[in-house]
Amino acid sequence: MKYFDPHIHLTSRTTDDLEAMAAAGIRAVIEPAFWIGQPRTRIGSYIDYFSSLIGWERFRASQFGIAHYCTIGLNSKEANNEALAEEVLNLVPRFALKEGVVAIGEIGFDEITAAEEHAYRVQLEFAVQNDMLVMVHSPHRDKKRGIQLSIEIAREMGLGMEKLIIDHNNEETVDDTLRSGAWAAFTIYPHTKMDSARMVEVVKKYGPERIIVDSSADWGISNPLSVPETAALMESSGVDAETIRRVTWQNALDAYAQSGQIDVAALEAEAQIDQTRTFLDNSVLRGQQPERSVKS
Repeated sequence: MKYFDPHIHLTSRTTDDLEAMAAAGIRAVIEPAFWIGQPRTRIGSYIDYFSSLIGWERFRASQFGIAHYCTIGLNSKEANNEALAEEVLNLVPRFALKEGVVAIGEIGFDEITAAEEHAYRVQLEFAVQNDMLVMVHSPHRDKKRGIQLSIEIAREMGLGMEKLIIDHNNEETVDDTLRSGAWAAFTIYPHTKMDSARMVEVVKKYGPERIIVDSSADWGISNPLSVPETAALMESSGVDAETIRRVTWQNALDAYAQSGQIDVAALEAEAQIDQTRTFLDNSVLRGQQPERSVKS
């Protein structure tokens, strides 16, 4: 079975992780722009980071047969540095319409401040004007209110709910998200947010409609194999194969293919790998024999 992990921060993962992901059946990923663990202090940091999402990280994933897409946006946590945030908001359009960018994101709320709402509205307006998808980050605290507010503002700004993906859902928020018509994504962590066992119960209760499983694996304690491991637990728990396929592959594909940036037929085909290629003369190899499976 193939898997799509539509929320993983590969910039913080190793090539060993990429090899393991490919071996586990992960065929495609989306890497959202996010906070890197400490505050950025100048606009150049964002320019380099956004550039890496559409450049090096995309190349690096391709070297293991994983199709890499990304989202571009000012995340909610960093929206509270208002002076720098304004510079970033002006920068986002420079990157958001580039090849491989499937959404504006991840944006939304962290502490639910006025500055966060301002940044959210500015980026929503850009998404609406350019007919783009939006990936929403929901807060770690007061999650239910944060999601309700995110949905309310998106609707007010004129974004179609089919273009809104709400991430970091849990049992308390899934009803609100699904009733709105948005996509309900769940990040599976070892010790926080949602774990695989709880995800199985959510799928058993709600079925597969507009539900997406992802890992959100980053620089903290997290698991880049959360999607295939959750799928395996679903199977052993009696969830039918079609439901598993939808929540770990098809729903993410259907949601993000609306961007026009995803070649669905290519993803359905066998991955083509060419490790003889380089990116700005850089390779992921360190003396290994390059793998090559590109059709001539």
